[in-house]
Amino acid sequence: MKSDRLLAILLLLQTRGRVPAPELAERLEVSVRTIYRDVVALSAAGVPVYAERGRHGGIELLAGFRTDVTGLTADESRALFVLAAQGAHTALGLDAALGSALRKVMAALPEPHRPAAEVTSRRILVDATRWTTGRKGGPRAAVDLGALQDAVFADRRLRLSYRHGGDTEARTYTVDPYGLVAKAGVWYLVADRRGRPRLFRADRVRSARLTDATVRRRPGVELADAWQALRREVEERPGGIDVTVRVRRDRFDLFLRLHGGSLTEPPQDDGTSEWVVARLAYGVVGEARPLLAFGDRLEVLSPPGVREELARAAASVTELYGR
Repeated sequence: MKSDRLLAILLLLQTRGRVPAPELAERLEVSVRTIYRDVVALSAAGVPVYAERGRHGGIELLAGFRTDVTGLTADESRALFVLAAQGAHTALGLDAALGSALRKVMAALPEPHRPAAEVTSRRILVDATRWTTGRKGGPRAAVDLGALQDAVFADRRLRLSYRHGGDTEARTYTVDPYGLVAKAGVWYLVADRRGRPRLFRADRVRSARLTDATVRRRPGVELADAWQALRREVEERPGGIDVTVRVRRDRFDLFLRLHGGSLTEPPQDDGTSEWVVARLAYGVVGEARPLLAFGDRLEVLSPPGVREELARAAASVTELYGR
């Protein structure tokens, strides 16, 4: 269609500057005469385009002229640059094509939108592949990424209140954010703490507050670099442990508040029985010890190793207070 061709010419001229008419004709698969007719049409529509003949001639826009031919808003421009981590495109042999496409989109973006789009590409990653550690995705609480996003894009240090899996109380950290990663549907904050990379799962962040201090990232380290190192560290750990428990209904809400982040699938609840069955995942056996706090309101059904660990821990407590 002629309208599509006119738009393509305008994009090419904005991206490349002066382009010879034969090159435009070849790229758009039309004749040189058609290109000159299109130039006349663009000019009639108010686009300041002109042609210069001769050895070094070509078709060019008036210096300084730009138009938002994409029609993209600032948020839409940023959304385009939320990149999938290297791997998804590699598998399809499209890494080079992705880079080329993004360069073309960047050139076509309105000038005011470019800085935000470029920063977004360095601060947000999407990794669609699942962990290779046997970790499973599961129901997650709604996550408010507002404060985390603000810190990532404002280049400010962040004060976190964060509850680790297996802990009943949150801990406080001051961290230097690199960015946010969505891994198989779960959001993580990648940040340095005391100069060392750390991974914080967003649904375990109890509160987040920007400080007045400027972020202190390691020189030459970008989000993609920090993420690759942390991902290898996690995936090279020994495999996790799947634990099945049953919890009395009158304590299940409390159980979800404390251990919901470790669930691997929705609980088995028919809404009537006294017990609700749930499955959780822990990195090591010792992480299951906080389950003892529920006393006879919770029973570990499997695996036997976790039952034995909790029995030993309970026996130690009984012996200590029985003396």
